[in-house]
Amino acid sequence: MSLHTFAPLAVSRSSRSFVFAALFSLTACGGASDPSVPKVQAASTSGQLSEDLVLEDFDKTAIPATVKVNNGAVSLVDSARGDKALLVKLDLKENNSAALVIAPEEPWDWSEFSGFNLAFDVANKGTESVQIDVTMTDKNGDSYTRGMVVPADGVWRTYYAKLHGHDQQDPDSAAKNEFNFSSGLRSNPPTWQSDDVMLHSFWGKKLLDLSGITKISFGSDGSLSNRQYTIDNIRLRANPEMDKNFLTGLLDKYGQNAKVDYEGKIHSDEELRAVVAEELAGLSGKLNEGRSKYSGWKDGPRFKSTGYFRTQKVNGKWALIDPEGYLYFSTGIDIIRLSNSSTITGYDYDQALIPARSDDEVIAEDDQPLNRVNEKAWATRHLVSETRAKMFTWLPDYNDPLGNHYGYRRETQSGPLKHGETFSFYSANLERRYGESYPESYLDTWRKVTVDRMLDWGFTSLGNWADASFYQEERIPFVAFADIIGDFGTLSSGFDFWHPVPDPFDPRFYQRALVAAESVNQQINGSPWCMGVFFDNEQSFGRLESDELHYGIVINALSRDAADTPAKSAFTEILKKKYGSIEALNKAWNKQVASWEAFAAGMDSSISTDAQLEDYASLLFAYGDQYFGTINRAMKSIMPNHLYLGSRLPSWGMPDEIVKAAAKNVDIISYNLYEEGLVPSKWEFLAEIDKPSLIGEFSFGADDQGHFHPGIVISADQKDRGRMFRNYMYSFIDNPYFVGVHMFQYMDSPITGRAYDGENYANGFVSVTDVPYIELVKAAKEVNGSLYKRRYGDVQLRARSASERGSD
Repeated sequence: MSLHTFAPLAVSRSSRSFVFAALFSLTACGGASDPSVPKVQAASTSGQLSEDLVLEDFDKTAIPATVKVNNGAVSLVDSARGDKALLVKLDLKENNSAALVIAPEEPWDWSEFSGFNLAFDVANKGTESVQIDVTMTDKNGDSYTRGMVVPADGVWRTYYAKLHGHDQQDPDSAAKNEFNFSSGLRSNPPTWQSDDVMLHSFWGKKLLDLSGITKISFGSDGSLSNRQYTIDNIRLRANPEMDKNFLTGLLDKYGQNAKVDYEGKIHSDEELRAVVAEELAGLSGKLNEGRSKYSGWKDGPRFKSTGYFRTQKVNGKWALIDPEGYLYFSTGIDIIRLSNSSTITGYDYDQALIPARSDDEVIAEDDQPLNRVNEKAWATRHLVSETRAKMFTWLPDYNDPLGNHYGYRRETQSGPLKHGETFSFYSANLERRYGESYPESYLDTWRKVTVDRMLDWGFTSLGNWADASFYQEERIPFVAFADIIGDFGTLSSGFDFWHPVPDPFDPRFYQRALVAAESVNQQINGSPWCMGVFFDNEQSFGRLESDELHYGIVINALSRDAADTPAKSAFTEILKKKYGSIEALNKAWNKQVASWEAFAAGMDSSISTDAQLEDYASLLFAYGDQYFGTINRAMKSIMPNHLYLGSRLPSWGMPDEIVKAAAKNVDIISYNLYEEGLVPSKWEFLAEIDKPSLIGEFSFGADDQGHFHPGIVISADQKDRGRMFRNYMYSFIDNPYFVGVHMFQYMDSPITGRAYDGENYANGFVSVTDVPYIELVKAAKEVNGSLYKRRYGDVQLRARSASERGSD
């Protein structure tokens, strides 16, 4: 998910990779280009840059040979400051990605410099904001990507990315795919104050090999229209003196940024209650006009009803049919629960007093509710991270009236601590908002208000990871979720972002799938309000940057011993059936395996021939078929009336073979797509598989409300978020294969990061004080209000026409 989002190995959200080479010279700011001038002219004896070192100022008569553009065009233009600048126009409407790339003929060597940053000036005179993902790559092939957005206001701004010094370091116990800094945040606050704009950290290696930087890519992808920007004065600068308190006193008692003020910030309990009263006075909690009991299209044609949700193709479009037979399209919001609202405080307890996780558990650690430790454990509370503890200006005592909002994480995926105490400011704010007339009465009020909001805003369902207590509301449809966890074999894809992938050929996997299905079944209790069930999320099934990552699961399985790896045993039987003799396989794969017995025991599975690639494709499909088929059998044996919604394939991990295997076994294929919307060129395969599809996650975030990280798809401000929400939704509502779109997520992530993985994105529909973002609400009402006529209006017209013909 973003529990999202998107787990990147390569240079961008859509895994683009460009290689260009050109000559590039380094000059001091304002000086002429002269390759004979050594770079140390700009550095002091300490390695600190004494003046800006210009990489390119575009003041020549021609575009430098170092500059290339993929899917776009560049030209020199006059800037408002009297010099030249580079106008970049990107062809993104027809292409999923485009980039300006600057690469020297020989790698830049900046190893003598210390404490410095890359800076450049950008303005956008277009009509829409443009996101730029800046990726730097070194001679070892490592890269680091940061993101920024340029508002469409024509204003020149200076943007920068630190390359060395200050906070550029991973946590001491960094995960293999570490997004966080040592603070535990995905992106830190600036380490010095200025009017310049710091880029947001995305992914990659924070400390590149500065002795050989091979290129800088300014990439954009997943956009629905062409974009432009003007760039100038790409340079290296010395970092100013670091603010040693940049991580101190970050949050006020409401979990808001304590160091800045902004529109909508809450300053007192009285102000919060006034905001609540104003909102509640305007909430009706009623279905939109023309909606059925289950939020289907009551004013549209009616089809066969089964008492449960089902799929059907109607006039060439895939559709959901609600339990009463009305056309239905699922729009919703994810994470309407408290599980992901808490943040690590920097304190821990005696581990002997903390119950350990067991293989029999069915709820993953990041899905656990707020779970305070007991009084005995509280007595052992001790500081383990001064950095984390100093981020908070207020935390309650354990026995304080708001002390019940503490929790605990027994393990984390990444961040500064492997386990520790948590606190939920969002949950505490719910108690402040609604009071407590009986134990946890504020949660009952929150549930009612939340459903009232969803109906008022026109949404037709709750998205994934809604708290199970909402399942009993029977006012709005929902989807359910289960992680299949426990004791079974696993395989590596070569990029195991959240965790290794299951070995679905292991009989224990089916048993754990049954346990997961039974757990969900107990929660939904056969409810017709349940649209369907997701199993697992964002599995690392393979990436497309290389054959080795694409077929990593197969490569890993074949290298292992069939005696303890069921997938290897299954793959061996498939290959024996195809080739018969080991000699035939050796000839096709250019290998020298002595026998099938030796093959089964473990072999060199590196890719040597095209025939081997073809076989690996077949084996990856067999893996996917077993994975999705096993879950489908387990689910349908317990919940035959509910739809299997797949595993929420991330856009970075959806090989063709896996998508086709999913299409064979699931009722609806689900994808998590963090882009601006559906770019047709990337989704042409939908026509081939012809399967109903659903978006499980997307988001847009902005940093104008005190957050340090907006998320991986960035809006210029709240108004821009509303614009992007409309465009994203319409791109899928208008597509004949999609039957639902769910946004991630209901509330902002904590500014100091989610407890499990440090994600601190400002991508919620409501703030930490549970105050809705008005521009998003307006956009949601507009999109959802026209939902059914936009999606199925042609169906209504055809049905009416047929009825009129029948009466003639």
